[in-house]
Amino acid sequence: MPGTPTHEHVSLAEDWVASNYSPLPVVISHAEGAWVTDVEGRRYLDALAGYSALNFGHLHPGLVGVAKAQLERLTLTSRAFHSDRLGPFCRDLAALAGKELVLPMNTGAEAVETAIKTVRRWGYEVKGVPDGRARIVVMAGNFHGRTTTIISFSDDPVAHDHYGPYTPGFDTVPFGDVEALEAAITDDTVAVLLEPIQGEGGVILPPDGWLRDVRELSRRRGVLMVADEIQSGLGRTGTTFACDLEGVVPDVYVLGKALGGGIVPVSAIVADRDVLGVITPGSHGSTFGGNPLAAAVGQAVVGLLATGEFQQRARQLGALLDSGLRELVGHGVDAVRCRGLWAGVDLDPRLMTGREASHRLLERGVLVKDTHGSTVRIAPPLVVGEVEIQILLDAFAAILR
Repeated sequence: MPGTPTHEHVSLAEDWVASNYSPLPVVISHAEGAWVTDVEGRRYLDALAGYSALNFGHLHPGLVGVAKAQLERLTLTSRAFHSDRLGPFCRDLAALAGKELVLPMNTGAEAVETAIKTVRRWGYEVKGVPDGRARIVVMAGNFHGRTTTIISFSDDPVAHDHYGPYTPGFDTVPFGDVEALEAAITDDTVAVLLEPIQGEGGVILPPDGWLRDVRELSRRRGVLMVADEIQSGLGRTGTTFACDLEGVVPDVYVLGKALGGGIVPVSAIVADRDVLGVITPGSHGSTFGGNPLAAAVGQAVVGLLATGEFQQRARQLGALLDSGLRELVGHGVDAVRCRGLWAGVDLDPRLMTGREASHRLLERGVLVKDTHGSTVRIAPPLVVGEVEIQILLDAFAAILR
């Protein structure tokens, strides 16, 4: 609807779109790199990047070029047939992760569900857990998606409440508490499912060494370590995976968001053959999972990450972001948690809520998203430069005055 003003677009959405989100009052019509433009021509720095789905920025020319070329050749076969794009994509993604097999899906929640099914099946067929008794240990404060099974072990009442009956088989322990984790593991435990950094929780960082402790414990107790790297992975933290920050390799990576380059939904779990080998024809599937368009874009994303350029950018620019935000502590900011180009900022709740901060930053041309009261999440695309980081920091400082 060219020429339609913001308020009319917002009103139209409120009339016809179910209210499962509460978006900021900005209507974006164009984007490039780290910048977006609204329907009235105002430009904003995108400091959210689609919750890490846009790690490589909007309309990355290399990714768009691959997508355009594939659109003219082949977009879907279903998995009833082979395509010439699926094998190369899975080969390259497996190599990036140092694993042997890839099971491609579409959305992040689908990938988490796939991981849950896989580790349960592994528990029954490999570990020897009696059928129907498999348990998975999860972390308090987790966010893994919004399917019925996943919200069954969420402790966020907004995501969890009034959707029962809930799926059993999950045991929750405090994030970062290795002693509680060990106490929760039984003979029926098949896996530990965790986010290396809890993004939706406000970029919550675990204690130093915790991931290494989980890796050692899971090996010793004969359970699989499953790392949900949907938000934290693929360059965001300055490493290919957030687990790399502690030199940890989980049994299963769960990937999504940035894997589709902000163009098409792409997700996957990646593991070795002794785990993913339990999946057999007909035991799991998806019509669109691994489709040629998704595979082409996903392979191009893997190619971008293989150079190390984006991981290095996240490290270098993340150091600037971290130091700049820390200067605001005590001046309206209570705490800052930062890894690479990913930060959670706790504002003084007496000053404003995270939602109010998001509105104030919007007025200053910067897009972020609040979470949990007075916390704001910052996750700009990895294509930003020093100038954009300074624009973000200046805007943040300005709303605190």
